[in-house]
Amino acid sequence: MLERRQIQRVVEMALDEDAPSGDLTSEAFIPESASATADLVAREPGVMAGGEVFEVAMTAYDPSVEVELLIADGDRFEARDVLARVSGPARAVLRCERIALNLVQRMSAIATQTAAYVAAVEGTSARVVDTRKTTPGLRALERHAVRCGGGHNHRFSLSDAVMAKDNHVALLPDLTEAIRRARATLPHTTHIEVEVDRLDQIEPVLAGGVDTILLDNFSLADLRTGVEQVGDRAVVEASGGVTLDTIGDIARTGVDVISVGALTHSVRALDLGLDVKVS
Repeated sequence: MLERRQIQRVVEMALDEDAPSGDLTSEAFIPESASATADLVAREPGVMAGGEVFEVAMTAYDPSVEVELLIADGDRFEARDVLARVSGPARAVLRCERIALNLVQRMSAIATQTAAYVAAVEGTSARVVDTRKTTPGLRALERHAVRCGGGHNHRFSLSDAVMAKDNHVALLPDLTEAIRRARATLPHTTHIEVEVDRLDQIEPVLAGGVDTILLDNFSLADLRTGVEQVGDRAVVEASGGVTLDTIGDIARTGVDVISVGALTHSVRALDLGLDVKVS
């Protein structure tokens, strides 16, 4: 659940960055008494994410600005659809326009991309999840956008679950014993996941007692072998270089989870515009 305080923190930071001591252009050109209305218009199809974020951003400088959301997060839209309407003091609308657009464009892009990945695994039991490859400071917003697109979230932070990746494993002389020691010291509710990059690492990891095993950059043949080898002893996750062209084949190997960094780390902002007019 995306909390309003998380949104407000991001918006305050963005507005302070974009207009630290005012909007010189609007203050020079636009009368203080002027009012404006504006439509948030889609220039291309997509999936909506960030409606509340857009609202908080547009009202951040002047709470008298009114925002009407015309589409819910997770809904699909077409080019030329109006997604929201804004009205209020013109200076306030112009001051917040860019940060509001930046956030909703990025979030909707993530939701749209996620929806495409989810559609590509339809008919399988694989769950599409994100990673920690998010924009610093925007993780809560970007994770929400993944959910809007029908995806799921991996651990939110390093504090949420144990996930021993390749650089951890490289420092452990006895992987099985290291997992057992970790299990003995951690609370019983803590989830343990370990990443492997070879088939011969699977049994030592399972012997330590993991909850999830991550098969990283495995070939399709090795993924099928790994899934069969693990059986029902752990959740099987696949990761590494996953694309829209490959995720369907990966899902059909029988893995339970597919983590995709591309959901957040390389999206192109969706083309949405704020068309302003005098009211």
